[in-house]
Amino acid sequence: MTLSMLNGEPRVITVGASVLSEALDAQAVPQARVDWRPPLPGTAPALAKVLARLLADPRRERANEVAVGRLLSARPHLVGVRPARDVLGLEPGTFFHAGPPITWERASGPMRGALIGAMLFEGLAASPEEAERRLSSGGITLDPCHHHRTVGPMAGVVSPSMWMLEVVDAEHGGTAYCSLNEGLGKVLRYGAYGPEVIDRLRWMGEVLGPVLQAALERSGPLDLRSLIAQALQMGDELHNRNRAATSLLVREIAPAIVDAAPERAAEVLRFVNGNDHFFLNAGMAAAKVSADAARNVPGSSLVVAMARNGTDFGIQVSGLGNRWFTGPAGVPDGLYLGAYGPDDANPDIGDSTITETSGLGGFAMAAAPAIVRFVGGDVSDAVAATTSMYEITLAEHPAYQIPGLGFRGTPVGIDVTLVARTGVLPVVNTGIAGRVAGTGQVGAGLVSPPAEAFTAALEALADA
Repeated sequence: MTLSMLNGEPRVITVGASVLSEALDAQAVPQARVDWRPPLPGTAPALAKVLARLLADPRRERANEVAVGRLLSARPHLVGVRPARDVLGLEPGTFFHAGPPITWERASGPMRGALIGAMLFEGLAASPEEAERRLSSGGITLDPCHHHRTVGPMAGVVSPSMWMLEVVDAEHGGTAYCSLNEGLGKVLRYGAYGPEVIDRLRWMGEVLGPVLQAALERSGPLDLRSLIAQALQMGDELHNRNRAATSLLVREIAPAIVDAAPERAAEVLRFVNGNDHFFLNAGMAAAKVSADAARNVPGSSLVVAMARNGTDFGIQVSGLGNRWFTGPAGVPDGLYLGAYGPDDANPDIGDSTITETSGLGGFAMAAAPAIVRFVGGDVSDAVAATTSMYEITLAEHPAYQIPGLGFRGTPVGIDVTLVARTGVLPVVNTGIAGRVAGTGQVGAGLVSPPAEAFTAALEALADA
């Protein structure tokens, strides 16, 4: 054997760091590449025993079948648009926010900016300075959107006077809510709170919300599952690209808007049509109600929520109730607007990772090659991101299909045991908020969740 090795052509095997294989490629040296990754921090050796126990749990396989089956069979429909005070029982002085629980003292710049703006919008303060004093005094109640069947993009702040999209799961009967989309740039959800932000919110509450509700009363419920499935085949991934989905929504509801409010139809349709992200919030509520259908299955290791508050990234798991497992939110790697750069970026923020949780967003980037012009990279990166997610998911979505992958269903149903076994973390594409309160959006890119959130969930599952 030794002589054959010496007499034959050398064969090179590269493992791990890509710089090794790239150097050999530059020299035209043939090689065999091995896709190997180090284990997640904390998974070896101590958590290896925990993982072994979980894999041997007789409940796990059946529990995951039940949980992912509920997620896949959900049929979200948009049924109404109503004020948060009415549908969520939200009282003045209480605000819901994105991500796991957080206090004012630990809140990031964009979260603080959005809360200041909400105080001004609700008339609870006459100036940003007064709003900040009241928020820091402890007299205001903060609670996660996810605790109230709600999701909020970016800072995700919801106040009583905001109008909410109401989505019902026609299969399992659940309900979820999300605020209306303000558009891009300087908006409340990115932490901006200038006069133009407050004026827009007031118009949305006085005109946009009531007109949409009147239109839905005429049109009847809108099948969001069907719209999402169509949008995926038209080049959206339903997190940072919603151009097709928004166009489909406008086509569905425009006649009812004209019938319901002819004197306001032009301004409402102009606003919706000028905002390619308008569908995002409806898609988030659809994802939320679908993931919620999979909650509370004993023994299930399925992730039912991923969310960020600008400080922490948290996950929730079906078999572990409402417990949060968190780690530090990372700063996205992506493209920046104008003169902004990484130093201007806040750590990842928002409930919009509910799209990835339900098989959309970063998990569906292969359906949306144009997304790379917004978040960075090239088309092959988008395809690689999606294909890698099949390694950590339990199923492929029967309705959400990707033409470029032979109409294969999007990867769906993140399993914390698969994350631990493979070392592969969920892919998230996201907008980037400025770290200074009041800045607004500064870019968009990709980010990975903290590994410790998944390893902590593993340990808790082993003790459940």
